[in-house]
Amino acid sequence: MDLSNMSVGDMRNLQDQIKQEMKKREQSDLAKAREQILAIAQSVGVPLKDLLATTGRGGKTGTVAVRFRNPEDAAQQWTGRGRQPKWVKEWVDSGKSIDKLRV
Repeated sequence: MDLSNMSVGDMRNLQDQIKQEMKKREQSDLAKAREQILAIAQSVGVPLKDLLATTGRGGKTGTVAVRFRNPEDAAQQWTGRGRQPKWVKEWVDSGKSIDKLRV
């Protein structure tokens, strides 16, 4: 297809057609994948609710408990995981012990 001879309007129309076709194919692929997954689950005797309930983390779900809280602003909390929030870094940089933030 030679796009150099097409008008801008024709190219926009083509673009719209492509978007519609892509959406249709994505929906079709999703439906096929869903059917295949259900067929596999049924073939091994796994109920659908059990299949959907699995999280991939060994079935563990939930939140991590807060381990640190800002005494000046109780809304500022940190679990101790990941990067230290700015308020924790400022607290430690000022020479104060992080243990004083423990909940």
